[in-house]
Amino acid sequence: MALTPNAKVRNDQMDDGSWPNIIGEARSVADALPDLLVEASHIASSVAAGWHGRRRAGAGESFWQFRPFNMGEPAKRIDWRRSARDDHLYVREREWEAAHTIWLWADLSSSMVFQSRLGNASKRDRAIVLMLGLADMLAYSGERIGLPGITRPISDRKAAERIADSLMHLGQPKAFPDTAPIQRFSDVVLISDLLDPIEEISNWVSRVAGTGAKGHIVQVLDPIEETFPFDGRVEFRDPEHGTLLTTGRAQGWREAYQQRMERHRAEIRDLARRAGWTYVLHHTDRPASEPLLVLHSALSGSVDAIMQRGT
Repeated sequence: MALTPNAKVRNDQMDDGSWPNIIGEARSVADALPDLLVEASHIASSVAAGWHGRRRAGAGESFWQFRPFNMGEPAKRIDWRRSARDDHLYVREREWEAAHTIWLWADLSSSMVFQSRLGNASKRDRAIVLMLGLADMLAYSGERIGLPGITRPISDRKAAERIADSLMHLGQPKAFPDTAPIQRFSDVVLISDLLDPIEEISNWVSRVAGTGAKGHIVQVLDPIEETFPFDGRVEFRDPEHGTLLTTGRAQGWREAYQQRMERHRAEIRDLARRAGWTYVLHHTDRPASEPLLVLHSALSGSVDAIMQRGT
């Protein structure tokens, strides 16, 4: 169980003997994806109810709608083929297109597989559901979506399905995405338990912030990872490299553990605040719709600000 904030190991420290486990984890993700995609679609639909899409008329190439011709407009705007159907003149409007990209990333490393009796899902499954649900909502709004270093940004109504397909073919899991393709004015969403050393988190945040992109962090934790409800003799195992730790009186560690976890969360919140990023803490015993609603709201505000600067 990943019960200490610094329990993870660096991905580049894995040796050849780790690859059978990596392949097994990839197959596990692939087996779970069909059900997770359906769950994500249902959650996205419920969250999106009442929200209006970001699609609008404006400069672009895609057809948006026909509207009645207004006197005083240039005659070249008239769509004569549509107007020939009845006695009215119509203008063909194109959809407004903004050059905006949103990069999504879910941490699929070993510590994310953990699920206690208090959680409604494993951290990995919840992270995937949040990512696919957000992709579904953003695709409906016409945004370009990609996985950094894995897929190029696409604007496709079936973006969630395409992302799910890409996840089925992932190799070695990575806690943090590649920052090379991230550019100015884009958004980056990271969904992870963030039980990594704070120095690694800080370095990644600095690299993304240095590109001019805005970040949104969702820290996904199992309830047990914060409450530490253990008593007596307990054996803990680090899922990243199998290290075992046994205590005869686990309850004696509770206060120190909770204080360390709180400090770790506070440091992450501070990193996000100083960078002007969104930070959301989510527990797997809570509905997935809660962080999805916050993310959707944060991303809508972020992209609207970019649109205003570009007009």
